[in-house]
Amino acid sequence: MLTREDCLQADLQDPLAPLKQRFELPDGVIYLDGNSLGVMPKSARVRSAEVIEQEWGVGLIRSWNTADWFALPARLGNKLGRLIGANEDEVVITDTTSLNLFKALAAALRIQQQARPQRRVIVSERDNFPTDLYMIQGMIDFLQQGYELRLIDDETPLEAALDEDVAVLLLSHVNYRTGAMYDMASVTALAHQYGALTIWDLAHAAGAVPVDLNAAQADFAVGCTYKYLNGGPGSPAFIWVPPRHQDRFWQPLSGWWGHQRPFDMAVAYEPANGIRRFLCGTQPIVSMSLIECGLDVALEADMEAVRTKSLALTDLFIELVETRCKDHPLTLITPRDHDQRGSHASFRHPEGFAVMQALIARGVIGDYREPEVLRFGITPLYLGYADVWDAVDTLKDILDTRSWDKPEFKQRTSVT
Repeated sequence: MLTREDCLQADLQDPLAPLKQRFELPDGVIYLDGNSLGVMPKSARVRSAEVIEQEWGVGLIRSWNTADWFALPARLGNKLGRLIGANEDEVVITDTTSLNLFKALAAALRIQQQARPQRRVIVSERDNFPTDLYMIQGMIDFLQQGYELRLIDDETPLEAALDEDVAVLLLSHVNYRTGAMYDMASVTALAHQYGALTIWDLAHAAGAVPVDLNAAQADFAVGCTYKYLNGGPGSPAFIWVPPRHQDRFWQPLSGWWGHQRPFDMAVAYEPANGIRRFLCGTQPIVSMSLIECGLDVALEADMEAVRTKSLALTDLFIELVETRCKDHPLTLITPRDHDQRGSHASFRHPEGFAVMQALIARGVIGDYREPEVLRFGITPLYLGYADVWDAVDTLKDILDTRSWDKPEFKQRTSVT
């Protein structure tokens, strides 16, 4: 039978364990919410002081040149690109995931209008992250050209949704609620068979699972930097576009940073060549600068080692919950198959919200998603095997004693 001592031994043999020391982790906290907001790299404290006190405080506006602020979106994009199978000058860090999704969708639809003007269907998943669906709905309403959103679900699988009317397939690589993961290469190939372009949302994949966008021949991808990449709350997102689409891209948000010569102050918009045309307005330099701290740690780790540990930890978490908490109404909704699993584990419980609040009060920080879902992020860079044991031990005690059944744990707040 597995014991906590076994977990401690696994931690001693873990090649990624030293990276935990690169992060700020409060005493008494087991953090299982890195799939929503990653923890702070220790270097972020130094970097933030440098940016605020020196580059802004002393350098002032000169830092656009002396600190090379202007180059940050592309320079950091090239760093991030190494984690998602991108080549040089295929990624920029900018704006939010929602805005980048709008840009990518506009570009894909424009390409299809020129090549296959009869296509008016955008396919996505009913259980996709809501902002993806909202942005599609907003685009359809904005264009007023007869586009429609077609949703796949248990009753309408992907194969049944694809046909000659589909212009774009927009999916999350890893589902935000369940942790279910698509085979990007095979799904992209299937979409291309029907002449559809693909947009992948990597919000719950980048930095957590191996991604190779070019090998998969994907068309566009977006994602955030504040989850597994530990960029900080609300840190700017990213957009990836391969060279074959870059100069065909129509920028619907044609701001001055995407201009060919932004400081000419020209009246007419002229898009920059290559990846810079995906920029819009002036960048948030302080928050963008901190992204590099998380990227540098992520790039120290081999992604295959990260994936191996992620699967081992999620296997362990699932096994311990199902054996030690078997007398309670917990239902696993995360795939058991490694090829179909991202890097978090989710269970449904009839009192999921209250159980999660009780866990958080005990220092085990996961999060809750409707309906009834306890979601536990597995972040291999700073989570260990004994952490998983201790988290489940706390969950078992809360369930056994029904300590979740208190009014304070059932009070909803604005963010859940």
